[in-house]
Amino acid sequence: MQRIIVRRLVLSIPTLLIVSFLIFGILRLDPDAAVAARLGEGYTPEAAEQLKEELGLNNPIATEYLKWLGNLLRGDWGTSMYSREPVLEEVLPKVGVTLELALVAVIFAVLIGIPIGVISAMRQDSWLDYLLRSFSVLGLSVPGFVVATFVLTFLALQFQWIPPRDYKAPWEDPLHNIQQFGLAGLILSLSTAAAVMRYSRTMMLDVLRQDYIRTAWAKGLRERVVITRHALKNVLLPVVTVIGLTMATLVGGTVIFESLFTLDGVGRLLIRGVYERDYPLVQGVTLLFAIAVVVINLVVDVSYSLLDPRARG
Repeated sequence: MQRIIVRRLVLSIPTLLIVSFLIFGILRLDPDAAVAARLGEGYTPEAAEQLKEELGLNNPIATEYLKWLGNLLRGDWGTSMYSREPVLEEVLPKVGVTLELALVAVIFAVLIGIPIGVISAMRQDSWLDYLLRSFSVLGLSVPGFVVATFVLTFLALQFQWIPPRDYKAPWEDPLHNIQQFGLAGLILSLSTAAAVMRYSRTMMLDVLRQDYIRTAWAKGLRERVVITRHALKNVLLPVVTVIGLTMATLVGGTVIFESLFTLDGVGRLLIRGVYERDYPLVQGVTLLFAIAVVVINLVVDVSYSLLDPRARG
């Protein structure tokens, strides 16, 4: 297992280097426009030149990238141009909020998607199957932020209720935390739950046609026993991969949902950085999201290897 983890980590290094270079380089494609946008009405040639020098835009991009990368490895992610605080000190306190939102969404996606997919496969081509498949298509078709906007508007107008704004950890105030993250996590999970449902249904249909399942039926075993003891464990293996692949969507989705539900997380910080033209902050948050996706893929690979010994080769 240690060999698998080390191998995946080594393979992740080129990916992170490429992503970090793209993140660093995109903001430098048009330095004059970037400086003008940052200065706004206070733009003067002297101020523009001073800001270029401060950001290192007059130097070769390769030199500045290596300098930036070296600072990253030493724990220096730059200084926010707006707050003048170190980027890492601004980002780290907000990671817990984003992580909790993504985790709640994953739990909802699993609890909703797998049971519905299994039930849909067990009742193939029945009215229940068509109904559940329609819900999955709806979940994949309608953007989550649209659903969230309608739900929040309805709750505010009809019940004069909006989710709490101040963050409370689960161990501090469980009810407050559930009110804050429950609805956001549920709506964020809908598209992922729909994808998990469709894949679970497909895999369950394939498993139910296997000879060992027919043998279990022939022995007179109950449907619950056949599904839970024989079929379900073989369905879950591929579904783990699907959940891992959709986690990248959840990580990106937190950016919008944190703004809609006024959650003070990393995604909301990114939007603030873009609005304020705070390029060091945008670089740091974007790189953090890229690292999160790489770590998620690593966890999925390791989990799959634990669940299926054949994948350890």
